[in-house]
Amino acid sequence: MIVSINRIRPALLAGVAIGLAVSAVSAQAQSTDNAAPAAASDSAGLGDIVVTAERRSENMQRVPVSVAAVGGADLRNFQAAGEDILALSGRVPSLYVETTTGRIFPRFYIRGLGNVDFYLGASQPVSIIQDDVVLEHVVLKSNPVYDVAQVEVLRGPQGSLFGRNTTAGIIKFDTNKPTMDWEGRGSASWGSYNTVSADVGLGGPIVADKLAFRVSGLWQHRDNWVSNSYTGPSFDGTRGGKDVMGGFNDRNARLQLLFTPTDNFSIDLSGHVRDYDGTSTLFHRGALTKGSNNAQSTPRDVVSYDEADNNVQAYNTQGASLRAAWNFSGATLTSITAYEHSSGYSRGDTDGGAAVNFPYLGNPNGYGESEGYLRGLDQWTQELRLASNGDGAFKWQFGGFYFDSRDITDFYQRRYFLTAPFVASNPNTNNPDNWVRLHDVNTSWAVFGQASYTIGKLTLTGGARYTEDRKRTTLLKPAMTGATVNFPASAPSDVRLVGKEPSWDVSALYEVNPDLNLYARVARGFRGPTIQGRSAVFGAPFTMADSETIMSYEAGFKSQPASNLRFNATAFTYTVKNIQLNGNDSNGNGVLFNADHANAYGIEAEAEWRPIRNITFTLGASALHSEIKDRNAYAQVCSLNGVMVCTVLNPIAFTKGSGTSESYFVSVNGNPLPNAPTFNVDAAVRYDIPLGNGGAFFVNSDVNVQGYTNFVLYRTKEFYADGNLELGLKVGYTTPDKKYEIAAFARNLTNEQNLKGVIENYMAAVYNEPRVIGVSVSGKFN
Repeated sequence: MIVSINRIRPALLAGVAIGLAVSAVSAQAQSTDNAAPAAASDSAGLGDIVVTAERRSENMQRVPVSVAAVGGADLRNFQAAGEDILALSGRVPSLYVETTTGRIFPRFYIRGLGNVDFYLGASQPVSIIQDDVVLEHVVLKSNPVYDVAQVEVLRGPQGSLFGRNTTAGIIKFDTNKPTMDWEGRGSASWGSYNTVSADVGLGGPIVADKLAFRVSGLWQHRDNWVSNSYTGPSFDGTRGGKDVMGGFNDRNARLQLLFTPTDNFSIDLSGHVRDYDGTSTLFHRGALTKGSNNAQSTPRDVVSYDEADNNVQAYNTQGASLRAAWNFSGATLTSITAYEHSSGYSRGDTDGGAAVNFPYLGNPNGYGESEGYLRGLDQWTQELRLASNGDGAFKWQFGGFYFDSRDITDFYQRRYFLTAPFVASNPNTNNPDNWVRLHDVNTSWAVFGQASYTIGKLTLTGGARYTEDRKRTTLLKPAMTGATVNFPASAPSDVRLVGKEPSWDVSALYEVNPDLNLYARVARGFRGPTIQGRSAVFGAPFTMADSETIMSYEAGFKSQPASNLRFNATAFTYTVKNIQLNGNDSNGNGVLFNADHANAYGIEAEAEWRPIRNITFTLGASALHSEIKDRNAYAQVCSLNGVMVCTVLNPIAFTKGSGTSESYFVSVNGNPLPNAPTFNVDAAVRYDIPLGNGGAFFVNSDVNVQGYTNFVLYRTKEFYADGNLELGLKVGYTTPDKKYEIAAFARNLTNEQNLKGVIENYMAAVYNEPRVIGVSVSGKFN
């Protein structure tokens, strides 16, 4: 059953208005992990939330940065239905996450800044940091998060301290580390579609006070649940059937060792592996009709694909890191060396439907499939940092960072997969050379430093970084038709770009009283140049975008007016100059370009309230206004066979081509940034009812509402979402010692079918995850 948001919104807003809702992301966030989702504490007070947003452990209320924390137990609640990192979307104010390439390619947006490009080598302005290691390539950003202690979301430019420069912000994951005491935790769930998620961690001493270990694992599985209704002939041998798509297997393991030969020296060694296979994103062709963005009439669990072998996808990743720390009398020297490797492929029916179902002039129309094959990615990073110790008035840290990422990536287009013998003039015959091979190299080095000084109630902090970022893409093999090379002879096949920029930030935090801190921050960020090489598979030249820079201003307060109430809020504004954008050409291929600048302003707020010890309410919300500003920036809009298939609200600026190859272009000046929700509200509540045996029955509910979100660079009546709603519910029992829990849960409780993305030329829809109802157990020991 699909429940309209209009029937729920009045009750929802009334609940929010009286404060009976919580954004479950921060309700239980702690500096250490609890295996079972934590019940309300025995007191009505709220504990401190400790973050490492400035590479030191500090109370979140004393950090002059807009940061949100998600406890490990809360994250596992959201992922109980087999969800991946996308489960964080909307659970933190100003954070949005989406994908149109399945579980291996999440795209992140903070305060509206992100990248809609689905190219495997795409650059993103949001940086992912896992256990102090930057994950830059889009496939590495999909590394599953498990046995995690805490997630921190740092909003705004972050250039002074963490890995790569970023104009939008950082999502930082810290896993549970080995300790010299035996401890363990585990959680497992089973639900609809035979969805299974098991997340465990166990560790303890090997040699007392000298050597400890922790082993962690994650297994997520879902049966295929989407049917392919197409039963006709196929040019590549694809066959339909019942329940042939939508499933996945995601198997992960990690081993960590902690070696402390002396009190002043430690080594953390970590290694991890991932083995994943599943289904790439499913596009539903024709789900949108001209003039409307209502996609409710198309079933989520049925597609009609005539090609692409039912959208297969598989990846393997391995990685290791070594963190060594020497504690001198007044400072600590830290070295972090890390290596990541990944390979795999993703294939998809890119038009989202069988051509015979969408005839043009009486003939089947709209064949399309492609595959991206990451033959091998190798990423090396090295960081060296010296930081002062202690809690004195003056604190400092400085260091250097080196980054080296290299990959060989193939892109295969439709005719490579077809089975009929090659005939150059027949588009429905095999062309074994209809693919390209690219070699991408990205090297970067940086020096950075930060210092802070406290004078009475005022703390001043300043940081700076200088970065050199080099990109190179080489076409190792062009696409061919017979003996003809499908790449312009005049176009460069070996492109090199370099960006050299400073980044800096200055902030001030003033303690009005122990319960109220005011802060302000000014920051300049930088994102290096980008090369889009995938276009070569269509015989088109590479497209490129120069470096972009951002100036960001924010001010806010962090307050705890009572022991049971915490309320933080930030207002911000920024300008991104030379902003990197991505549009589409007539092949649906991404085209990189720079627009002059983009402006945005907004607010984000989080509140947590525990009126009595057995109930906790919190609320997270953000609002955003963004505009692209460039009178000479144009985007190609939806068209197929020379016909504009959607309702474009921007005036047509000019056209190219004629007849069935005619393309339409509009100015994007004044339009909002894509995938930048105008508002987001996330709320939840947990109520524990004590039982006679000392245990408790609990109810935990959460809700997320997403405001107007434009999916493309231009305005239409079809390609947006407005009022997306998702509800979650969990009820269960915790034992008297609060170490074990058994519960029933539902994610997307009302089975909302929300629009999450589009394929423009084919009026195709991408949907959110279906409702999953299940049971879960969790426990811990120490």
